[in-house]
Amino acid sequence: MPPRRIRFLIPLALVLAWLALGGAFGSFAGRLTEVSTNDRAAFLPQSAESTRVAALEKGFQAQGSLPVIVVWEARDGSVTAEQRTAADRALRAAATVPGATGQVSPALPSKDGRALQGVVALRSDLGRQTVDSVDAVRERVAPVPGTTVALAGPAAIAADLGGAFAGIDGLLLGVALGVVLVILLAVYRSLLLPLLVIVGAVFALGVACALVYVLAQHGVVRVDGQIQGLLSILVIGAATDYALLLSARFREELPLHADRFAAMRTAWRRSAEPIVASGLTVALGLLVLLLSDLTNNRALGPVGAIGIACAVVSALTFLPAALVLCGRAAYWPARPPADGCPPVHGVWRRVAALVGRRPRAVWASALAALLACAAFAPALDARGVAQTDLFVKEQPSVVAQRVLSAHFPGGSGNPAVIVVKADRADAVAGAARAGARGGGGAAPPPPAPPRPPADRP
Repeated sequence: MPPRRIRFLIPLALVLAWLALGGAFGSFAGRLTEVSTNDRAAFLPQSAESTRVAALEKGFQAQGSLPVIVVWEARDGSVTAEQRTAADRALRAAATVPGATGQVSPALPSKDGRALQGVVALRSDLGRQTVDSVDAVRERVAPVPGTTVALAGPAAIAADLGGAFAGIDGLLLGVALGVVLVILLAVYRSLLLPLLVIVGAVFALGVACALVYVLAQHGVVRVDGQIQGLLSILVIGAATDYALLLSARFREELPLHADRFAAMRTAWRRSAEPIVASGLTVALGLLVLLLSDLTNNRALGPVGAIGIACAVVSALTFLPAALVLCGRAAYWPARPPADGCPPVHGVWRRVAALVGRRPRAVWASALAALLACAAFAPALDARGVAQTDLFVKEQPSVVAQRVLSAHFPGGSGNPAVIVVKADRADAVAGAARAGARGGGGAAPPPPAPPRPPADRP
């Protein structure tokens, strides 16, 4: 075989290898939900009191639970005894839906007598099935004559969030790829190069998701819905950025070399160092999140670093091989000239000339602009938002929360959990009841977990 043809074997083998990896691991981008967990305690500081209570709660029951707060509002006047009886019957029926723990509270009237409230406990490990279980509860509690029913509480909010985030990973990926495609078409005015860049980014994402899936399956890393979305954006963005560095250098070298392999060797040698340096900087920056007090932030560190590493490997292997195989055709219809002169772009030549003539003025102006933007930092409110403010559209759980707040004391939609020593349980329970009465009325208690042994807290 002639030496020239042998040279094509290496890039061809690399492209085929990445095609095989993409075909084998591409499905893992959609399978991360199988190993993801959405523990609410992961979004709390490890040192927070509520985090310690969430950990202690696990010792009081075989499995966690999410309450559904059922609210019946009388259409005319006050709630009648017949309606209260019907509500109790509906709650008992709701306790048998798939995913319910079998524990419910009685239907308790509001202080104004115009509403009823009850609690149905669902298992906390239902995942996507939470939506179906909440819908089943809604069907069972609806037939109370003369009332309108609404579902609030953590389980109802989780169900609405599940519906709002359904397919969000695919949407984020599609939007990211679409934006990248538009930018590349505008910058390079080429039809094939953007496709090569996007294919390389998708291959990197598939491999990263496969690695994260295996590590999460063995408990090495933790994945939740937020991390899944961020991983896609990180990999697509980083792979595109690194691909631009290499493809731009290759385009500059093509007019200076008659041989495309020589042009790629020079372009790869001059691009590898900044690409690897950038990848290491981002990966190490992400690993700093391991010092965070939030579990989900700590989990993002290694997962993001894996994604960045896959983006670097793709940019330094798949893309060079694909560009060598395509040659100047990769930049069609705006092919680089073959006259030995590098392409000159008027806008960037003027920018470079300005920086060269007045470097101090340029960096001082840039610094002033950055400081002006940073001046708004003290106005940042990082205290977070209420769960009901997470939605941009009206959701049933948000409407139910308003109805609940109109007739019952604050906090009824998310009861507080108090953990005390067993020998002080009666005293603390009395103090809690007194405090609830002082707050304007007692909310219905959540389904009680089994009583722990006397020697446990």
